[in-house]
Amino acid sequence: MTTYYAHSGTPGTRADWQTLAGHLEAVERLARERGVPFGLGEAAALAGRLHDLGKYDPAFDRVLSGENLRVDHSTAGGRVLLAPRSGCPKPVAEALAQIILGHHAGLPDTESRGGSGCLASRIAKPAAPLAPEWRAHLPAEFGAVAEEFAKHLRPGPATQGFDFSVAARMVFSCLVDADFRDTEAFYDNLEGRRRERDWPALQSLLPDFAACFAAKMAAFDTSSELNRLRADILAHVRAKAALPPGLFTLSVPTGGGKTLASLGFALDHAARYGHRRIIYAIPYTSIIDQTVSVFADLLGAGHVLEHHSAIETENLREKSREKIRQAMEDWAAPVVVTTNVQLFESLFAAWPSRARKLHNIAGSVIVLDEAQCLPRPLLLPTLAMIDTLCAHYGCTVVLCTATQPAFESGQLKDGGLPLVQDRELAPDPVVLAGRLRRARIVQGGEMNDAALIAALSAIPQGFVIVNSRKHALALYQAAMAAGVDGLVHLSTRQYPAHRRQILADIRTRLKRGLPCRLIATSLIEAGVDLDFPRGWRAEAGLDSVIQAAGRVNREGIRPLDASVLTVFSAPDNPPPGDVRNLAGAMRSVAGRFEDLLDPAAIRNWFEEVYWRAGPQRLDVHDIRGRFTFDGRATRFAFREVAEKYRMIESPMVPVIVAREPAARDLVRKLSDEWERPGALARALQPYVVQIPERARETLRANGKGDFAAPHLRGDTFFVLSDPGLYHDGFGLWWEQAEYLSADQGMI
Repeated sequence: MTTYYAHSGTPGTRADWQTLAGHLEAVERLARERGVPFGLGEAAALAGRLHDLGKYDPAFDRVLSGENLRVDHSTAGGRVLLAPRSGCPKPVAEALAQIILGHHAGLPDTESRGGSGCLASRIAKPAAPLAPEWRAHLPAEFGAVAEEFAKHLRPGPATQGFDFSVAARMVFSCLVDADFRDTEAFYDNLEGRRRERDWPALQSLLPDFAACFAAKMAAFDTSSELNRLRADILAHVRAKAALPPGLFTLSVPTGGGKTLASLGFALDHAARYGHRRIIYAIPYTSIIDQTVSVFADLLGAGHVLEHHSAIETENLREKSREKIRQAMEDWAAPVVVTTNVQLFESLFAAWPSRARKLHNIAGSVIVLDEAQCLPRPLLLPTLAMIDTLCAHYGCTVVLCTATQPAFESGQLKDGGLPLVQDRELAPDPVVLAGRLRRARIVQGGEMNDAALIAALSAIPQGFVIVNSRKHALALYQAAMAAGVDGLVHLSTRQYPAHRRQILADIRTRLKRGLPCRLIATSLIEAGVDLDFPRGWRAEAGLDSVIQAAGRVNREGIRPLDASVLTVFSAPDNPPPGDVRNLAGAMRSVAGRFEDLLDPAAIRNWFEEVYWRAGPQRLDVHDIRGRFTFDGRATRFAFREVAEKYRMIESPMVPVIVAREPAARDLVRKLSDEWERPGALARALQPYVVQIPERARETLRANGKGDFAAPHLRGDTFFVLSDPGLYHDGFGLWWEQAEYLSADQGMI
C-alpha cells in the first residue's frame, strides 16, 4: 500500500516525514477539542478530517519531493462533501466546503459577481483523481454534525443566516488553529525546537487574581468623597456578578472607576460561571497601554496579553515550509486587552491569520469599554455579532460607557440588543451622573488658531482638543512660534512608548502646578487619566465632548463653576467626514438643552444619531443581508464582508520608529529567519506610528525608510531610517519627507 505524506522532512529519506493519515487524524482531534466547549466539536472534527484530502493526489507527493508543481490540495474535501451521493445535507456541506477550501487562502464566498475564487467556481473546476485511500476518511453519516449546526440557529429568517455564518466561522477557527498547531509541532520536533506556547487557564488563576484584586482594593484611599463613591460603585457592580451570563450595561460617568469596576465584575462573574478568559476591548490603540498597565499591576504582567492592529502578519510572503513560523495570535491568554478594531474585524474576517483566534473568544467575559464608540455605519452587524456570541457561544458582554448609547431593541427596533433594566450594573446611572459632575460645558462660537493660542496662554494649565492630527500639529507649531510656555503636543504621530513618557510628564506638571498647555487630538478623551482646570474642544459628537469634559476637574478638587470645557468651531479646520454630522446633531441638542451633561440631552443626541438614522445608515454595506439560509441552501459572502467590514475606513499602515534601544534590538531580530514574526510584531507595537499608505510609500521612495528583511517578512515591517523626521515635540512629521524631496532638505 502506498504511503501518502502531508509534510516533508529530511530530503533523500522519508523516515521523518509526516504521513497524511497521521496529520488528518491529529488535526481532527485538535479541532474537536477546540469546538467541544461551544457545541461544534463534531463539525470541527469533520473539517479537520477532510481538510487535506487533496494531498492524496499523487502529484502532491512530487511537490513534497521538490518538483515545481502547483497542486490545489484544499478543494478536494469540499468537493467530496458536495457530491450528490455524499449523504451530507446540502447546507452543511456548503458551510464545511467553504471552511475547508479556506484553510489556507481564506473563506471564499458561496458565489461572487466575478465568478472566480468563490466556492461555486472552485468546485466546478476539473479535479485531479485522488488515490482511493481518501475514502477511509469519509464518515458513514452526518447526523451529529447537522444537529450541532442546527442547535446554533435561532428560528426566523432574520437571524438564521447570520447565526449559521458565525457557526461556520467558529468551525473555521478550530480548523486553522488545529492545522497550524499540528504542523508547527511536526517541524518543531523535526528541527529540535521547543516552544513555551501554553498559557495557564483562567479558572486556575482566579483565586490568586481575586486575592490580588482584594489586596489592591483594601489599600484604596477612601478619604475623599469621590473615592468613597468609586468604592460604592465597585461594590454594587461586583454584587451583580451572580446574575446569569449574557448582556450587561455599565453606565458610569468619567471618573467613576469604570475600569476597576468592570474588571472586578469580570473576575467574579468568570469564577461563578466558568468563563475561559476575560477580553477587554478599547476603541483606540492610543489608550490600550494604560489599561494594560492597570491590569498587569493587578494580575501580573505575565497573564495579560496586549494585542492590537499596529502590525498585522496576514501578508507575509513566506515559503510553504515556513508557514509554521507565522506565530499568528490565537488569544489563548487568560486576559486579553485589545482594540475594537482587532476584536470585531477578526470576528468578521475571512483570513486564517485573523479568524484563528475566534474559538478562544467563545466562553469569554468581554468588556467593551467606551461602547458608544462602535462605528455607526457598522452598528447593526456589530450588535448582531454581540447578540450571537451571548446566545450561542457562552459569552458575557458588558457595554461599558459614560454615555450609554441607544442600543436597546425597543429603540433601534431592527437589530437592537435585548437589554433589560436589571442588567444595568451601575447603581442608578441618572443619580450617578449628578453626583459625578465635575465640569460645565459652554459654547464658545468660532475660534481660529490665534484665538485658541490666546485663550491657552491666559491660563497656566489647560488643553485644546482638535479633530485631526494635521490641525493639532499646525496649532502646536503656531503656539511654539508664539512662545507659549509649558507647551505639550499629544497625538498618534507619537509612538505609544513615547506617548507614555509624555503623559507621565503631563501628570507631573499638573500635580506640581507647573505650566502645562496641551494641544491634542481625541486620543486623550477615552480612558486617559488627566485632570486639567480648563479645556477647549473643537465641535464633534456629544459623546466626544462629554469625554473631553471628563478631563476637566476629573478628581473634583476645584469648584464646579470654574471648571469649564468650551466647545468651539474651527473656521479653518471644519470637522472631517462623519464627525461633521455628529457635530451638527450636537449643535441641535445644544439649542434645546441648556445643560449638555443632562441625561435627557444625551439621550436626545443618541436619538438624533442612532434612532433616526434608519437601518440603511447603520448597516451601510448590508452585511447582515449577505448571509442567507432558506433551509435548503446557504449563501455566505465571507470574503466580500471581510473587505467591507472595516472600522477604520482610511487605510493606515505601520512605520516602526526605532529610536530606543529596545526597539533597535527588535529591528535587528527581524533579519533572523528563526524569530517568530507574530511575536516580533507584538513586541514592536509600542514603537509604531500609523500613517497613510501613500505617505509611507513617499518615505520609501525618498530613502527615508524601507522594509526590514523583505525576503523573510515581506512588506510587514517598515522601519524609519531618517531620525530627523521624528521630532521630540510632536512625533513623526512624515509630510516633511515631501518637502525634503522637493527642496533638497530645505523646509
